[in-house]
Amino acid sequence: MESLRSADGIELIRTLAQRILQELIEAEATARIGAEPGERTEARTTWRNGHRDKTLTTQAGDLELAIPKVRTGSFFPSLLERRRRIDQALYAVIMEAYVLGVSTRSVDDLVKALGADTGISKSEVSRICADLDEQLTAFRTRPLGHTRFPYIYLDATYCKARVNHQIVSRAVVVATGITEDGGREVLGVMVGDSETEVFWAEFLRHLRERGLTGVRLVIGDHHSGLVKAIRKVMLGAAYQRCRVHFLRNTFAIIPKDAAEMVAATIRTIFAQPTQAAVRAQLDTVADMLGKQFPKVKAMLLEAKDDLTAFAGFPERHWKKIQSTNPLERINREIKRRTDVVQVFPNDDALLRLVTAVLFEMHDEWIAFPRRYLPEGSMDQIYPAEHARDELPPTA
Repeated sequence: MESLRSADGIELIRTLAQRILQELIEAEATARIGAEPGERTEARTTWRNGHRDKTLTTQAGDLELAIPKVRTGSFFPSLLERRRRIDQALYAVIMEAYVLGVSTRSVDDLVKALGADTGISKSEVSRICADLDEQLTAFRTRPLGHTRFPYIYLDATYCKARVNHQIVSRAVVVATGITEDGGREVLGVMVGDSETEVFWAEFLRHLRERGLTGVRLVIGDHHSGLVKAIRKVMLGAAYQRCRVHFLRNTFAIIPKDAAEMVAATIRTIFAQPTQAAVRAQLDTVADMLGKQFPKVKAMLLEAKDDLTAFAGFPERHWKKIQSTNPLERINREIKRRTDVVQVFPNDDALLRLVTAVLFEMHDEWIAFPRRYLPEGSMDQIYPAEHARDELPPTA
């Protein structure tokens, strides 16, 4: 073992790994083409057309591989394929930016780091994007009628993209939902100019057209366009204003040294045991803070119904439905991935990468299901329906 850890041993491992991988690549190319080099066979689908170099970085060092080229179509060995949709989407975005000539220095560096051939063609980029878009569009437009979603979360983040040859900020809006059995799903995503009422309404209608039903509470930030759209499109659903965003809004109108005290006082509203106590505590807190901060009092009283909407639902759900915190991890992951690109060549590229991120998260939630809300607690949300289901059949 010690000999393998030496410089000569590592070089031996690198050489063996390079040889094995190269043989596997050639074998896969033969299977793809349908013939060995120079072999005549009726199963042949195309011909070899030289090789292109590919550097694969491993713990044993860089492996210099040769990827066979083909005259028609394209070939890339599956053992080197980026398995995750996110990585494929990121690769596609980088290549698209590079081919369209809008790449920054950071994108150029990424192209080299990925080992991409700088002579990649537009048709190859189109093929990569088309393969991804078929999967991602199917996910984004899939029917939602398989279950009811009593709670949905809405939030937006912003990314840079080129529109009409200018770099502009684009709103990326995301919806996730809690199913009636307590699980989680990604519901949808859309890219647009801004968070206007028209844009939010279009997004919400799209969710409903795909079969979204049973919504009892929508949790979101207090964007005027969002709130108006919720009340216009999501009839029968209450709106919960995110408590975290509300606190941030209050910080903008009070001195910094008072922020901790004000936040602690407002949090007592959400620590009450009953709906009546929650609403009464808001009035008490408003009076307490109003003596020193009249604007905070006005904000609390104006937001009373929206800030305490959660209290009309099962108490075991309260902590999870008071804010859009469940979307925070999602937005962080979106930003982590989009920050790599910095400026997207167009809206399609931005939507492609964000959808891939969401698809992976959705798959994790489905493949490794964990109840986001306690078992048995969801029955309280649709009491009339459950009562009807339990009635004995009539004669």
